[in-house]
Amino acid sequence: MSLATAEPRHEPRDAGPAPAGAEPAVVVPVAGRSPSPLPEPDEETPLYAARRKIYPQAVHGTYRRTKWAMLAVTLGIYYLLPFVRWDRGPNAPSQAVLIDFPNHRFYFFFIEIWPQEVYYLTGLLIIAAMALFLMNAVAGRVWCGYLCPQTVWTDLFCAIERWVEGDRREHMLRERGPWTTERVARLGLKHVLWLMVAWWTGGAWVLYFADAPTLVKDLATFQAPFVAYLWIGILTATTYALAGHMREQVCTYMCPWPRIQAALTDEHALNVTYRYDRGEPRGSIKKNAALREQGAPVGDCIDCLQCVYVCPTGVDIRDGANLGCIQCGLCIDACDTVMTKIGRPLRLIAYDTDLNIKRRQEGRSAQVRIVRARTLLYAAVIAVTGVVMLYALASRTTESISVIHDRNPVFVRLADGSLRNGYTIRIVNKQRVTREFALDIRGLANASHEFIGVPGSTDGRRIVEVGPDQTREVRMVVTSRAASMPPSTPIVFQITDVASGLQAQANDYFRAP
Repeated sequence: MSLATAEPRHEPRDAGPAPAGAEPAVVVPVAGRSPSPLPEPDEETPLYAARRKIYPQAVHGTYRRTKWAMLAVTLGIYYLLPFVRWDRGPNAPSQAVLIDFPNHRFYFFFIEIWPQEVYYLTGLLIIAAMALFLMNAVAGRVWCGYLCPQTVWTDLFCAIERWVEGDRREHMLRERGPWTTERVARLGLKHVLWLMVAWWTGGAWVLYFADAPTLVKDLATFQAPFVAYLWIGILTATTYALAGHMREQVCTYMCPWPRIQAALTDEHALNVTYRYDRGEPRGSIKKNAALREQGAPVGDCIDCLQCVYVCPTGVDIRDGANLGCIQCGLCIDACDTVMTKIGRPLRLIAYDTDLNIKRRQEGRSAQVRIVRARTLLYAAVIAVTGVVMLYALASRTTESISVIHDRNPVFVRLADGSLRNGYTIRIVNKQRVTREFALDIRGLANASHEFIGVPGSTDGRRIVEVGPDQTREVRMVVTSRAASMPPSTPIVFQITDVASGLQAQANDYFRAP
Protein backbone atom coordinates (compact mmCIF):
# COMPACT_ATOMS: atom_id res chain seq x y z
CA MET A 1 0.00 0.00 0.00
CA SER A 2 1.55 3.27 -1.07
CA LEU A 3 1.41 6.36 1.09
CA ALA A 4 1.23 9.97 -0.06
CA THR A 5 3.52 12.54 1.49
CA ALA A 6 1.68 15.65 0.35
CA GLU A 7 -0.67 17.90 2.25
CA PRO A 8 -4.42 17.08 2.03
CA ARG A 9 -6.15 18.01 -1.20
CA HIS A 10 -9.12 19.78 0.42
CA GLU A 11 -8.51 23.14 2.04
CA PRO A 12 -10.95 23.78 4.94
CA ARG A 13 -13.54 26.37 3.95
CA ASP A 14 -12.65 28.72 6.82
CA ALA A 15 -8.91 28.12 6.97
CA GLY A 16 -8.08 31.31 5.10
CA PRO A 17 -6.14 31.80 1.88
CA ALA A 18 -3.38 29.38 0.96
CA PRO A 19 0.21 30.55 1.47
CA ALA A 20 1.72 32.54 -1.34
CA GLY A 21 3.44 30.37 -3.91
CA ALA A 22 1.74 27.17 -2.71
CA GLU A 23 1.06 24.57 -5.40
CA PRO A 24 -1.70 21.97 -5.64
CA ALA A 25 -0.91 18.85 -3.67
CA VAL A 26 -0.05 15.45 -5.09
CA VAL A 27 -2.46 12.80 -3.81
CA VAL A 28 -3.01 9.09 -4.18
CA PRO A 29 -5.75 8.32 -6.70
CA VAL A 30 -8.61 6.35 -5.14
CA ALA A 31 -10.39 3.60 -7.01
CA GLY A 32 -13.50 4.87 -8.73
CA ARG A 33 -12.43 8.53 -8.56
CA SER A 34 -10.44 10.82 -10.80
CA PRO A 35 -7.02 11.74 -9.45
CA SER A 36 -6.24 15.36 -8.73
CA PRO A 37 -4.20 17.11 -11.41
CA LEU A 38 -0.47 17.29 -10.84
CA PRO A 39 1.26 20.68 -11.02
CA GLU A 40 3.36 21.29 -14.08
CA PRO A 41 7.02 21.49 -13.05
CA ASP A 42 8.62 24.88 -13.58
CA GLU A 43 11.41 26.97 -12.13
CA GLU A 44 9.09 28.53 -9.53
CA THR A 45 7.83 25.25 -8.05
CA PRO A 46 8.89 25.30 -4.36
CA LEU A 47 11.07 22.47 -3.10
CA TYR A 48 9.30 22.40 0.26
CA ALA A 49 5.60 22.80 1.02
CA ALA A 50 4.78 25.76 3.24
CA ARG A 51 3.25 24.74 6.54
CA ARG A 52 -0.49 25.25 6.90
CA LYS A 53 -1.35 25.80 10.56
CA ILE A 54 -3.74 23.21 11.94
CA TYR A 55 -6.64 24.15 14.20
CA PRO A 56 -8.01 20.80 15.47
CA GLN A 57 -11.71 20.99 16.27
CA ALA A 58 -13.17 19.38 19.39
CA VAL A 59 -15.06 16.16 18.79
CA HIS A 60 -16.98 13.66 20.91
CA GLY A 61 -17.34 9.95 20.44
CA THR A 62 -15.90 6.51 21.12
CA TYR A 63 -12.41 7.17 19.83
CA ARG A 64 -12.17 10.56 21.50
CA ARG A 65 -13.09 8.97 24.85
CA THR A 66 -10.54 6.23 24.23
CA LYS A 67 -7.86 8.83 23.61
CA TRP A 68 -8.79 10.69 26.80
CA ALA A 69 -8.56 7.44 28.75
CA MET A 70 -5.16 6.57 27.26
CA LEU A 71 -3.91 10.11 27.94
CA ALA A 72 -4.96 9.89 31.59
CA VAL A 73 -3.40 6.45 32.06
CA THR A 74 -0.09 7.13 30.31
CA LEU A 75 0.50 10.58 31.81
CA GLY A 76 -0.64 9.35 35.23
CA ILE A 77 1.94 6.55 35.11
CA TYR A 78 4.67 8.88 33.88
CA TYR A 79 4.11 11.62 36.44
CA LEU A 80 3.31 9.50 39.51
CA LEU A 81 5.43 6.36 39.11
CA PRO A 82 8.61 7.92 40.64
CA PHE A 83 6.73 8.43 43.91
CA VAL A 84 5.64 4.78 44.24
CA ARG A 85 7.53 3.06 47.08
CA TRP A 86 8.83 -0.53 47.24
CA ASP A 87 10.43 -2.05 50.34
CA ARG A 88 13.65 -3.88 49.41
CA GLY A 89 14.99 -4.16 52.94
CA PRO A 90 17.90 -2.36 54.60
CA ASN A 91 20.66 -0.69 52.57
CA ALA A 92 18.46 -0.54 49.46
CA PRO A 93 16.52 2.27 47.77
CA SER A 94 12.78 2.30 48.40
CA GLN A 95 11.75 3.78 45.05
CA ALA A 96 9.82 1.27 42.94
CA VAL A 97 11.36 2.34 39.61
CA LEU A 98 14.84 3.82 39.80
CA ILE A 99 17.78 4.17 37.40
CA ASP A 100 20.66 4.39 39.87
CA PHE A 101 23.66 5.56 37.85
CA PRO A 102 26.03 6.14 40.82
CA ASN A 103 25.62 2.52 41.97
CA HIS A 104 25.14 1.07 38.47
CA ARG A 105 21.72 -0.45 39.13
CA PHE A 106 18.26 -0.44 37.59
CA TYR A 107 15.38 -1.19 39.95
CA PHE A 108 11.90 -2.15 38.77
CA PHE A 109 9.76 -3.17 41.74
CA PHE A 110 11.14 -6.61 42.80
CA ILE A 111 13.65 -6.79 39.92
CA GLU A 112 17.20 -5.49 40.25
CA ILE A 113 19.31 -5.35 37.10
CA TRP A 114 23.11 -5.18 37.30
CA PRO A 115 25.37 -3.77 34.53
CA GLN A 116 26.46 -7.27 33.47
CA GLU A 117 22.79 -8.17 32.97
CA VAL A 118 22.26 -5.67 30.17
CA TYR A 119 20.95 -8.52 28.03
CA TYR A 120 17.60 -7.99 29.78
CA LEU A 121 17.49 -4.59 28.08
CA THR A 122 18.09 -6.34 24.77
CA GLY A 123 15.12 -8.60 25.47
CA LEU A 124 12.90 -5.63 26.33
CA LEU A 125 13.88 -3.88 23.09
CA ILE A 126 13.05 -7.01 21.08
CA ILE A 127 9.65 -7.29 22.78
CA ALA A 128 8.95 -3.58 22.24
CA ALA A 129 9.85 -3.79 18.54
CA MET A 130 7.76 -6.91 17.96
CA ALA A 131 4.82 -5.40 19.87
CA LEU A 132 5.02 -2.35 17.61
CA PHE A 133 5.10 -4.58 14.52
CA LEU A 134 2.17 -6.60 15.84
CA MET A 135 0.07 -3.50 16.49
CA ASN A 136 0.84 -2.31 12.97
CA ALA A 137 -0.12 -5.67 11.46
CA VAL A 138 -3.46 -5.62 13.30
CA ALA A 139 -4.52 -1.96 13.25
CA GLY A 140 -1.96 0.16 11.43
CA ARG A 141 -0.47 3.10 13.31
CA VAL A 142 -2.52 2.53 16.44
CA TRP A 143 0.63 3.27 18.49
CA CYS A 144 0.87 6.69 16.86
CA GLY A 145 -2.78 7.46 17.43
CA TYR A 146 -3.05 6.57 21.11
CA LEU A 147 0.26 5.80 22.86
CA CYS A 148 3.08 7.76 21.22
CA PRO A 149 4.46 10.44 23.61
CA GLN A 150 4.31 13.03 20.83
CA THR A 151 0.61 12.28 20.31
CA VAL A 152 -0.22 12.22 24.02
CA TRP A 153 1.46 15.52 24.87
CA THR A 154 0.22 17.22 21.70
CA ASP A 155 -3.31 16.13 22.60
CA LEU A 156 -2.88 17.68 26.05
CA PHE A 157 -1.47 20.91 24.62
CA CYS A 158 -4.35 21.13 22.11
CA ALA A 159 -6.87 20.65 24.92
CA ILE A 160 -5.25 23.53 26.84
CA GLU A 161 -5.31 25.65 23.69
CA ARG A 162 -9.02 25.03 23.10
CA TRP A 163 -9.79 25.75 26.76
CA VAL A 164 -7.99 29.12 26.59
CA GLU A 165 -8.42 30.23 22.97
CA GLY A 166 -11.74 28.58 22.19
CA ASP A 167 -12.61 25.92 19.64
CA ARG A 168 -11.48 25.94 16.02
CA ARG A 169 -13.61 28.72 14.55
CA GLU A 170 -13.37 30.99 17.59
CA HIS A 171 -9.60 30.54 17.71
CA MET A 172 -9.17 31.30 14.00
CA LEU A 173 -11.37 34.41 14.18
CA ARG A 174 -9.43 35.66 17.19
CA GLU A 175 -6.09 35.20 15.42
CA ARG A 176 -7.32 37.11 12.39
CA GLY A 177 -8.65 39.95 14.52
CA PRO A 178 -6.77 42.89 16.00
CA TRP A 179 -4.45 42.66 18.97
CA THR A 180 -6.48 43.40 22.07
CA THR A 181 -5.83 43.11 25.79
CA GLU A 182 -8.00 40.00 25.91
CA ARG A 183 -6.12 38.36 23.04
CA VAL A 184 -2.74 39.07 24.64
CA ALA A 185 -3.97 37.77 28.00
CA ARG A 186 -5.31 34.56 26.48
CA LEU A 187 -2.13 34.02 24.49
CA GLY A 188 0.01 34.61 27.55
CA LEU A 189 -2.09 32.26 29.70
CA LYS A 190 -1.87 29.53 27.06
CA HIS A 191 1.91 29.67 26.85
CA VAL A 192 2.28 29.82 30.64
CA LEU A 193 0.17 26.65 30.96
CA TRP A 194 2.16 24.99 28.17
CA LEU A 195 5.42 25.83 29.90
CA MET A 196 4.11 24.51 33.22
CA VAL A 197 3.19 21.18 31.64
CA ALA A 198 6.53 21.06 29.81
CA TRP A 199 8.41 21.95 33.02
CA TRP A 200 6.72 19.21 35.02
CA THR A 201 7.37 16.79 32.17
CA GLY A 202 11.10 17.49 32.39
CA GLY A 203 10.98 17.46 36.18
CA ALA A 204 9.24 14.09 36.29
CA TRP A 205 11.90 12.57 34.03
CA VAL A 206 14.81 13.39 36.32
CA LEU A 207 12.90 11.88 39.27
CA TYR A 208 13.53 8.43 37.76
CA PHE A 209 17.27 8.88 38.42
CA ALA A 210 17.20 9.76 42.12
CA ASP A 211 14.92 9.36 45.14
CA ALA A 212 11.89 11.37 44.02
CA PRO A 213 10.74 13.02 47.29
CA THR A 214 14.31 13.94 48.22
CA LEU A 215 15.07 15.36 44.77
CA VAL A 216 11.84 17.39 44.71
CA LYS A 217 12.84 18.97 48.02
CA ASP A 218 16.36 19.67 46.76
CA LEU A 219 15.01 21.18 43.54
CA ALA A 220 12.63 23.45 45.47
CA THR A 221 15.41 24.65 47.78
CA PHE A 222 17.94 25.01 44.93
CA GLN A 223 20.22 22.37 46.43
CA ALA A 224 19.91 19.80 43.64
CA PRO A 225 22.85 19.04 41.34
CA PHE A 226 23.31 21.32 38.34
CA VAL A 227 22.81 18.41 35.95
CA ALA A 228 19.24 17.98 37.26
CA TYR A 229 18.37 21.61 36.43
CA LEU A 230 20.10 21.25 33.06
CA TRP A 231 18.05 18.22 32.01
CA ILE A 232 14.83 19.75 33.28
CA GLY A 233 15.57 22.78 31.13
CA ILE A 234 16.37 20.66 28.05
CA LEU A 235 13.24 18.51 28.38
CA THR A 236 11.06 21.53 29.13
CA ALA A 237 12.26 23.24 25.95
CA THR A 238 11.84 20.15 23.77
CA THR A 239 8.36 19.32 25.11
CA TYR A 240 7.22 22.92 24.66
CA ALA A 241 8.59 23.06 21.11
CA LEU A 242 7.48 19.62 19.91
CA ALA A 243 4.00 19.46 21.48
CA GLY A 244 3.17 23.16 21.40
CA HIS A 245 4.60 24.37 18.10
CA MET A 246 5.86 21.61 15.80
CA ARG A 247 3.03 19.13 16.43
CA GLU A 248 2.07 17.39 13.17
CA GLN A 249 5.42 18.31 11.61
CA VAL A 250 7.08 15.81 13.97
CA CYS A 251 4.76 13.01 12.82
CA THR A 252 4.99 13.84 9.13
CA TYR A 253 8.65 14.77 8.66
CA MET A 254 10.72 13.88 11.73
CA CYS A 255 9.42 10.49 12.83
CA PRO A 256 10.75 7.45 10.91
CA TRP A 257 7.90 5.15 11.90
CA PRO A 258 5.46 6.18 9.11
CA ARG A 259 8.06 5.12 6.52
CA ILE A 260 8.79 1.88 8.36
CA GLN A 261 5.09 1.19 8.75
CA ALA A 262 4.57 1.59 5.02
CA ALA A 263 7.06 -1.24 4.44
CA LEU A 264 5.53 -3.51 7.11
CA THR A 265 1.83 -3.21 6.41
CA ASP A 266 -0.21 -5.53 4.23
CA GLU A 267 -3.65 -5.65 2.66
CA HIS A 268 -5.22 -7.23 5.76
CA ALA A 269 -4.13 -4.54 8.26
CA LEU A 270 -7.03 -2.47 9.57
CA ASN A 271 -6.53 1.25 8.98
CA VAL A 272 -8.75 4.28 9.34
CA THR A 273 -10.36 4.21 5.91
CA TYR A 274 -12.87 6.29 4.00
CA ARG A 275 -15.31 3.81 2.49
CA TYR A 276 -15.55 5.42 -0.90
CA ASP A 277 -17.74 2.58 -2.15
CA ARG A 278 -20.41 4.06 0.12
CA GLY A 279 -19.44 7.72 0.10
CA GLU A 280 -19.03 8.48 -3.60
CA PRO A 281 -20.21 10.39 -5.48
CA ARG A 282 -20.28 13.01 -2.78
CA GLY A 283 -22.37 16.19 -2.70
CA SER A 284 -24.35 18.52 -0.47
CA ILE A 285 -27.39 17.32 1.48
CA LYS A 286 -29.89 18.99 -0.88
CA LYS A 287 -28.10 17.79 -3.99
CA ASN A 288 -27.88 14.23 -2.70
CA ALA A 289 -31.55 14.23 -1.68
CA ALA A 290 -32.59 15.41 -5.14
CA LEU A 291 -30.47 12.79 -6.84
CA ARG A 292 -31.94 10.05 -4.64
CA GLU A 293 -35.45 11.09 -5.64
CA GLN A 294 -34.42 10.79 -9.27
CA GLY A 295 -32.92 7.35 -8.66
CA ALA A 296 -29.43 8.54 -9.58
CA PRO A 297 -26.38 7.04 -7.84
CA VAL A 298 -25.35 9.12 -4.86
CA GLY A 299 -23.01 8.64 -1.93
CA ASP A 300 -23.41 9.35 1.76
CA CYS A 301 -20.56 11.89 1.98
CA ILE A 302 -21.96 15.43 2.07
CA ASP A 303 -18.53 17.08 1.78
CA CYS A 304 -18.87 18.79 5.17
CA LEU A 305 -15.11 18.51 5.87
CA GLN A 306 -15.70 17.70 9.54
CA CYS A 307 -13.26 14.80 9.21
CA VAL A 308 -10.59 17.31 8.14
CA TYR A 309 -11.37 19.85 10.85
CA VAL A 310 -10.94 17.38 13.72
CA CYS A 311 -7.76 15.77 12.35
CA PRO A 312 -4.73 16.70 14.48
CA THR A 313 -2.49 16.54 11.41
CA GLY A 314 -4.89 18.17 8.94
CA VAL A 315 -5.28 15.10 6.71
CA ASP A 316 -8.28 14.55 4.46
CA ILE A 317 -8.85 10.83 4.95
CA ARG A 318 -10.99 10.75 1.80
CA ASP A 319 -7.85 11.17 -0.33
CA GLY A 320 -6.59 7.74 0.73
CA ALA A 321 -3.59 6.58 2.74
CA ASN A 322 -1.32 9.40 3.86
CA LEU A 323 1.88 9.61 5.89
CA GLY A 324 0.29 12.34 7.99
CA CYS A 325 -2.55 10.13 9.21
CA ILE A 326 -1.78 8.80 12.71
CA GLN A 327 -4.85 6.49 12.76
CA CYS A 328 -6.35 8.15 15.84
CA GLY A 329 -9.95 7.64 14.70
CA LEU A 330 -11.18 11.15 15.51
CA CYS A 331 -12.44 11.51 11.94
CA ILE A 332 -14.61 8.44 12.59
CA ASP A 333 -16.27 10.19 15.53
CA ALA A 334 -16.77 13.37 13.51
CA CYS A 335 -18.27 11.53 10.55
CA ASP A 336 -20.53 9.41 12.76
CA THR A 337 -21.90 12.59 14.34
CA VAL A 338 -22.77 13.98 10.91
CA MET A 339 -24.26 10.69 9.71
CA THR A 340 -26.47 10.58 12.81
CA LYS A 341 -27.76 14.11 12.11
CA ILE A 342 -28.63 13.41 8.48
CA GLY A 343 -30.07 9.97 9.16
CA ARG A 344 -27.50 7.88 7.29
CA PRO A 345 -25.74 4.69 8.51
CA LEU A 346 -22.68 5.14 10.70
CA ARG A 347 -19.07 4.24 9.93
CA LEU A 348 -18.70 5.91 6.56
CA ILE A 349 -15.16 6.27 7.90
CA ALA A 350 -14.03 3.25 9.90
CA TYR A 351 -11.18 0.87 10.64
CA ASP A 352 -11.25 -1.16 7.45
CA THR A 353 -9.09 -2.34 4.55
CA ASP A 354 -9.04 -1.43 0.87
CA LEU A 355 -9.35 -5.14 0.20
CA ASN A 356 -12.74 -5.21 1.95
CA ILE A 357 -13.93 -2.21 -0.03
CA LYS A 358 -13.11 -4.03 -3.24
CA ARG A 359 -14.85 -7.15 -1.96
CA ARG A 360 -18.02 -5.20 -1.20
CA GLN A 361 -17.92 -3.60 -4.65
CA GLU A 362 -17.76 -7.09 -6.12
CA GLY A 363 -20.74 -8.18 -4.03
CA ARG A 364 -18.74 -10.32 -1.62
CA SER A 365 -18.72 -10.10 2.17
CA ALA A 366 -15.94 -8.31 4.01
CA GLN A 367 -13.31 -10.30 5.92
CA VAL A 368 -11.18 -9.38 8.94
CA ARG A 369 -8.11 -11.61 9.27
CA ILE A 370 -6.27 -10.72 12.46
CA VAL A 371 -4.78 -14.19 12.91
CA ARG A 372 -2.43 -14.78 10.00
CA ALA A 373 1.21 -15.73 9.44
CA ARG A 374 2.54 -12.23 10.10
CA THR A 375 0.73 -11.69 13.39
CA LEU A 376 1.48 -15.24 14.57
CA LEU A 377 5.19 -14.71 13.90
CA TYR A 378 5.29 -11.44 15.85
CA ALA A 379 3.31 -12.95 18.74
CA ALA A 380 5.59 -16.00 18.81
CA VAL A 381 8.75 -13.86 18.99
CA ILE A 382 7.23 -11.85 21.85
CA ALA A 383 6.23 -15.02 23.70
CA VAL A 384 9.58 -16.76 23.25
CA THR A 385 11.57 -13.70 24.28
CA GLY A 386 9.34 -13.18 27.31
CA VAL A 387 9.67 -16.80 28.41
CA VAL A 388 13.45 -16.70 28.04
CA MET A 389 13.65 -13.51 30.09
CA LEU A 390 11.37 -14.91 32.79
CA TYR A 391 13.42 -18.10 32.99
CA ALA A 392 16.65 -16.09 33.22
CA LEU A 393 15.17 -13.98 36.01
CA ALA A 394 13.85 -16.99 37.92
CA SER A 395 17.07 -19.00 37.63
CA ARG A 396 19.69 -16.30 38.12
CA THR A 397 21.98 -16.66 41.11
CA THR A 398 22.86 -14.18 43.84
CA GLU A 399 26.60 -14.62 43.34
CA SER A 400 28.89 -14.71 40.33
CA ILE A 401 32.56 -14.65 39.42
CA SER A 402 34.45 -13.37 36.39
CA VAL A 403 38.14 -13.76 35.58
CA ILE A 404 40.50 -11.59 33.52
CA HIS A 405 43.90 -13.05 32.61
CA ASP A 406 46.93 -10.76 32.72
CA ARG A 407 47.90 -9.77 29.20
CA ASN A 408 51.37 -8.41 29.71
CA PRO A 409 53.15 -10.60 30.50
CA VAL A 410 50.94 -13.61 29.82
CA PHE A 411 53.17 -15.80 32.00
CA VAL A 412 56.34 -15.48 34.06
CA ARG A 413 59.02 -18.18 34.47
CA LEU A 414 60.45 -18.19 37.98
CA ALA A 415 64.06 -18.97 38.99
CA ASP A 416 63.18 -22.55 39.94
CA GLY A 417 61.69 -23.18 36.48
CA SER A 418 58.01 -23.03 37.51
CA LEU A 419 55.46 -20.91 35.62
CA ARG A 420 53.24 -18.24 37.08
CA ASN A 421 50.07 -16.66 35.64
CA GLY A 422 48.29 -13.62 37.06
CA TYR A 423 44.53 -13.05 37.17
CA THR A 424 42.07 -10.39 38.26
CA ILE A 425 39.07 -11.98 40.00
CA ARG A 426 35.77 -10.11 40.30
CA ILE A 427 33.26 -11.55 42.78
CA VAL A 428 29.67 -10.29 42.78
CA ASN A 429 27.40 -10.44 45.83
CA LYS A 430 23.76 -9.67 44.97
CA GLN A 431 22.41 -10.26 48.46
CA ARG A 432 21.75 -7.54 51.02
CA VAL A 433 24.19 -9.02 53.58
CA THR A 434 27.96 -9.29 53.74
CA ARG A 435 29.17 -12.70 52.55
CA GLU A 436 32.44 -14.63 52.68
CA PHE A 437 33.58 -16.67 49.70
CA ALA A 438 36.27 -19.36 49.49
CA LEU A 439 37.96 -19.72 46.11
CA ASP A 440 39.31 -22.95 44.63
CA ILE A 441 40.97 -23.84 41.33
CA ARG A 442 40.43 -27.06 39.42
CA GLY A 443 42.00 -28.52 36.31
CA LEU A 444 45.69 -27.78 36.92
CA ALA A 445 47.81 -30.48 38.54
CA ASN A 446 50.80 -29.73 40.79
CA ALA A 447 49.80 -26.07 41.17
CA SER A 448 49.32 -23.55 43.96
CA HIS A 449 47.54 -20.22 44.14
CA GLU A 450 47.48 -17.21 46.42
CA PHE A 451 45.66 -13.93 46.73
CA ILE A 452 47.55 -10.69 46.92
CA GLY A 453 46.58 -8.72 50.00
CA VAL A 454 43.91 -11.20 51.22
CA PRO A 455 44.53 -13.03 54.53
CA GLY A 456 43.90 -16.77 54.82
CA SER A 457 41.51 -18.57 57.17
CA THR A 458 42.25 -21.08 59.92
CA ASP A 459 41.80 -24.05 57.60
CA GLY A 460 44.28 -22.66 55.09
CA ARG A 461 41.73 -21.50 52.53
CA ARG A 462 41.73 -17.98 51.15
CA ILE A 463 38.51 -16.17 52.10
CA VAL A 464 37.25 -13.06 50.28
CA GLU A 465 34.68 -10.89 52.02
CA VAL A 466 32.24 -9.01 49.79
CA GLY A 467 29.89 -6.33 51.12
CA PRO A 468 26.10 -6.33 50.64
CA ASP A 469 24.98 -5.77 47.06
CA GLN A 470 28.56 -5.07 45.99
CA THR A 471 31.38 -6.39 43.86
CA ARG A 472 35.01 -6.86 44.82
CA GLU A 473 38.11 -7.31 42.70
CA VAL A 474 41.17 -9.19 43.97
CA ARG A 475 44.48 -10.17 42.41
CA MET A 476 45.51 -13.82 42.27
CA VAL A 477 48.62 -15.61 41.03
CA VAL A 478 48.65 -19.29 40.07
CA THR A 479 51.96 -21.19 40.00
CA SER A 480 52.53 -24.50 38.23
CA ARG A 481 55.56 -26.64 38.99
CA ALA A 482 54.90 -29.21 36.25
CA ALA A 483 57.98 -30.21 34.28
CA SER A 484 56.14 -29.78 30.98
CA MET A 485 52.69 -28.64 29.95
CA PRO A 486 50.78 -27.51 26.83
CA PRO A 487 50.68 -23.82 25.83
CA SER A 488 47.11 -23.49 27.12
CA THR A 489 45.48 -25.52 29.91
CA PRO A 490 41.77 -25.00 30.79
CA ILE A 491 41.18 -24.25 34.47
CA VAL A 492 38.06 -23.54 36.53
CA PHE A 493 37.80 -20.85 39.20
CA GLN A 494 35.07 -21.66 41.74
CA ILE A 495 33.76 -19.60 44.63
CA THR A 496 31.79 -21.09 47.52
CA ASP A 497 29.71 -19.14 50.02
CA VAL A 498 31.14 -20.20 53.40
CA ALA A 499 27.77 -19.84 55.15
CA SER A 500 25.29 -21.25 52.61
CA GLY A 501 27.47 -23.37 50.35
CA LEU A 502 26.18 -21.67 47.17
CA GLN A 503 28.69 -21.82 44.34
CA ALA A 504 29.57 -20.07 41.11
CA GLN A 505 32.40 -20.67 38.66
CA ALA A 506 34.21 -19.19 35.67
CA ASN A 507 36.51 -20.75 33.07
CA ASP A 508 39.90 -19.50 31.91
CA TYR A 509 43.31 -20.84 30.84
CA PHE A 510 46.78 -21.26 32.28
CA ARG A 511 49.30 -20.10 29.69
CA ALA A 512 52.74 -21.63 29.08
CA PRO A 513 55.47 -21.30 26.41
